[in-house]
Amino acid sequence: MFRTLLRIVLVIIVVAAVAAFFIGYRMANRDSRESPYAVGTIGSAVDVSTARQTGAEIAGKVAASANTAQRMASSAALTAKIKSKMALDDTIQASRIDVDTAEGVVTLHGTVDSEAQRERALQLARETDGVKSVVDKLTVR
Repeated sequence: MFRTLLRIVLVIIVVAAVAAFFIGYRMANRDSRESPYAVGTIGSAVDVSTARQTGAEIAGKVAASANTAQRMASSAALTAKIKSKMALDDTIQASRIDVDTAEGVVTLHGTVDSEAQRERALQLARETDGVKSVVDKLTVR
């Protein structure tokens, strides 16, 4: 549910940024018929082409930030899924295992009591949707 809510928020941000860009572009186009400059809110002349270019740069940065936020949210959701699976598994002490996720690559750190627990932790991580690979840095006591 958190993941769905986060996706909706990200989509709204991207749509708002794109809408602001196009609205600004259309308004700048209307003013360009009369003169190459538009009057700003403080009364000074603003170059419309510079404003368009700046708007395009801002839209690009917003889109890049939205993509970064989505990747981070996806990684956090994947980490939460794996930790939840481990917490629900009676054979593993999930509190002693750290799960780090970056773009589908999961790294498991920590200590386990046996080789069977190590294998089970790795299996739970590998079976999780969205996991591309698992890096084993677990230590058996």
